[in-house]
Amino acid sequence: MLFHSAFRKELARSFGATLVVLVTIVMTIMLIKTLGQASRGVVNPSEVMLVMGYTVLGQSPTILTLSLFIAATATLTRMYATSEMVVWFSCGQGLGSFLRPLLQFAWPVLVVIALLALVAWPWSNTQIRDLRDRYQERGDVDRVAPGQFQESAGGQRVFFIDKTRPGDQGGSNIFIAATEKGSESVTSARSGRTETIGDDRFLILEKGQRLETDTTTGGSRLSEFAEYGTRVGDKPLSPRANESPRYKSTWALLSDPTRGNASELWWRVGLVLAAINCLVLALAATRVNPRVGRSASLVFAVLAFATYYNLLNVGQSWIASGRIGLAPLVVLMHGSVLGLTLAWLWWRQGERPSWLRRGLRAASQPEGQPA
Repeated sequence: MLFHSAFRKELARSFGATLVVLVTIVMTIMLIKTLGQASRGVVNPSEVMLVMGYTVLGQSPTILTLSLFIAATATLTRMYATSEMVVWFSCGQGLGSFLRPLLQFAWPVLVVIALLALVAWPWSNTQIRDLRDRYQERGDVDRVAPGQFQESAGGQRVFFIDKTRPGDQGGSNIFIAATEKGSESVTSARSGRTETIGDDRFLILEKGQRLETDTTTGGSRLSEFAEYGTRVGDKPLSPRANESPRYKSTWALLSDPTRGNASELWWRVGLVLAAINCLVLALAATRVNPRVGRSASLVFAVLAFATYYNLLNVGQSWIASGRIGLAPLVVLMHGSVLGLTLAWLWWRQGERPSWLRRGLRAASQPEGQPA
């Protein structure tokens, strides 16, 4: 049908352009954020692009939903502004007739949003967490970077090395500040190297001194050494007794319906339902007012999208605190939004009962004139 094909082609062009712009913006923001984390030592600098990719993948449901919403709003706005909607209306196509081609175009994107929200979202969060934990829990020697102060995994030591030797097996001008077992120590050495003895790694310092201070008594002791060794090693990944629900699979959330799991499930399911409601809302709310210009509909779309997703966050906190259950909130929020949007669409299409049309006509007539 010409009507359906023309509308879907226009939607496809607008959706593609909007998606490219939004992905570019999000990737730029995520790159800046990830580079900041790498500079603070939160993530490995060599894994910045990998962390950014996982982050963008996790945010893809939101990006796709906003792209659909803006594409539908922009397409309908252009059709109203160029009087194309008037042509379709005069051909017998009501406003509700646009809902079918809109959903025919959007259903593959909605399926992708559902897969990303239910499967890719927890997987990407897990991958980012593992990358950060692996980098944070690496050995103390591996954390040392020439010319920078670096903190150990447990936060009990601070290392500094001026420059490394060829092969990265040692360095010169080494400084170590440590706090452990009720004492503080400051160790400096002219040079140092790492050695592996058995299954343990040792840092061997040469030609230096060590200042130890008892934090209880305040006494201190200064000693010089020709060679001093301390054991360092890789810290194994610790098991997680109480894993956050955002890292659990959707099936695990369904199998254990606690408050935290229900709140996370609400967020994932809400991403899919919000995408559907945004499509219907775009069709019901879009119109062109010559006094405010064509950009008013896009501004409304962005504000409505931000409000909807803030409501998702509020609902997540309500479920986590036990104020309301998952199923009642789904019906209350998503069901009411869908019902009100469909009612708005029905009202704009003009399909009102005869008694209501007579009442509106009578209300619009001046007093003293017959209806």
